[in-house]
Amino acid sequence: MANKSSAIKAARQNVERRAHNKARVSRLRTFIKKIEDAIATGNRGAAEDAFKLAQPIIHGSVNDGLLHKNTAARKLSRLTARIRTLAA
Repeated sequence: MANKSSAIKAARQNVERRAHNKARVSRLRTFIKKIEDAIATGNRGAAEDAFKLAQPIIHGSVNDGLLHKNTAARKLSRLTARIRTLAA
């Protein structure tokens, strides 16, 4: 356990940050799963709607430091390609 007051505060902040980041990662994964579920059912309209909701979340996760910008771009690109292959 930390002995100095600054180390105690840092440990406390780490716990809070971890909980905050864990919630954001969970939210990100949930949005991506909604898109993948819509793709799996073959519902293009639902997939496009879910994608429109998830896109700002994915871009925002770059600003939050959860994803690298190229990772976010790759995920969006691959999801877009999968949605395009669905029948209209």
